[in-house]
Amino acid sequence: MTSGSGRLIVFEGPEGGGKSLQASRLADSLRDDGHEVLLTREPGGTPLGEEIRTLLLRRDGYTMLPVAEALLMSAARAQHVAALIRPALEAGVIVVCDRFIDSTYAYQGAGRGLSMRYLQVIQDFATGGIEPDLRLLLDVPVSIGLARRWAERQSVNRIDAADAEFHERVRQAFLASAAAAPDRWAVIDSRQHVDLVAQDVRAAVAGVVQTSAIGSRTEEATAPPDRQP
Repeated sequence: MTSGSGRLIVFEGPEGGGKSLQASRLADSLRDDGHEVLLTREPGGTPLGEEIRTLLLRRDGYTMLPVAEALLMSAARAQHVAALIRPALEAGVIVVCDRFIDSTYAYQGAGRGLSMRYLQVIQDFATGGIEPDLRLLLDVPVSIGLARRWAERQSVNRIDAADAEFHERVRQAFLASAAAAPDRWAVIDSRQHVDLVAQDVRAAVAGVVQTSAIGSRTEEATAPPDRQP
């Protein structure tokens, strides 16, 4: 669990599930409820983390070994936790984070084939043992998620561009993690309209954070989903 009196809510999942959009929407709705909220992302969140993010995601200039990828991700995370996440939690702030440690297990572990045992040691070192209070898995089939990402080619990054088999391993790793610890995960079908996904997110978060009443879903949304980064 997190340290201090704050809460750490993390969005995880394969590409194209809408994590960035839904993290922003959740942060806004929690603020509307009167909570102090920090919205952040990984890799990134700090000036150093954003520089590392650029190295990790750009598609040109070099080939990156899986172990180098994992260590860069973890370096950004160590800075993020020490400079931003831990102080916020200790101050009683709700931290909403777009990706955290489980992305490393899914992408660099299942996806790239690195040792889960070594990755866990590195993550414990980087985070000092901080764990999310809730993990929100925005699940989407690989074909749909990648189609969403490639619909705007200028935004496709190095990890998006990996083959479909890689992304399927990543997705299955997330699903397996959620199935193994259902008390720590909420799995949400992100094929739905973005408004319905947001309602499911709010319902899941109500278990760890006091929220206002969840809106009715009697009227199904029929508009096509927005782009979900």
